[in-house]
Amino acid sequence: MTTPAPIAVALDAPDLETAARWAGLVTPHVSTVKVGLELYLRYGPDVIASVRGASGVQVFLDLKLHDIPNTVGAAARAVARLKPTYLTVHAAGGSAMVRAAVEGAPNTRIAAVTLLTSLSEADLRQIGVQGPPADAARRMAAVAVGAGAQALVCSPREVAAVRAEVGPDVTLITPGVRPVGADTQDQARVATPEDAIANGADLLVIGRPITGAPDPGAAAAGIAAALRRVSL
Repeated sequence: MTTPAPIAVALDAPDLETAARWAGLVTPHVSTVKVGLELYLRYGPDVIASVRGASGVQVFLDLKLHDIPNTVGAAARAVARLKPTYLTVHAAGGSAMVRAAVEGAPNTRIAAVTLLTSLSEADLRQIGVQGPPADAARRMAAVAVGAGAQALVCSPREVAAVRAEVGPDVTLITPGVRPVGADTQDQARVATPEDAIANGADLLVIGRPITGAPDPGAAAAGIAAALRRVSL
């Protein structure tokens, strides 16, 4: 039996039935499915059971919590009962906020988001983040890991710099991954799946190149096979 590829398929579906169908098609090929803010707000906790199904696939709950520490800690406790493998918070919330999430959901891997992959260098300058994005990502990564985060979300363009900063034991999750020839859509800092893995990523977030394909299962299988060739 082939080991599922280190891919989190973003289930950004218009309805619960579609999300569950996509999850069923891709779970033979990938390790993880990702539930984002829109789907969770529309359907609530029920969405987790629907996409998990009987497969026991890992669920990445991508809520990007960002508030005062007390609120984030309480929110993390509220979703911990759903047993997601990963839960995202914004590293920009600071060390006390990240620590509150870690304490609120001790059996979930808190993944701190460094810089959104939709932001270009010009966008980052506009909001006061000076210097290369990799430097900012490294600083935020160090703060989050120091506060107990076990995973980080960073652009594939910054993953090598972040890996050098935090060492081998932190899980690095990279959105903004696009197979060769795929439309970048609203992502600004992107890389191919093969390059992201080569640069040190542990889990690749891929959405529309898989879910927008005529056969999402076949698309997931194709990307998984390409990654296996790289790792040989």
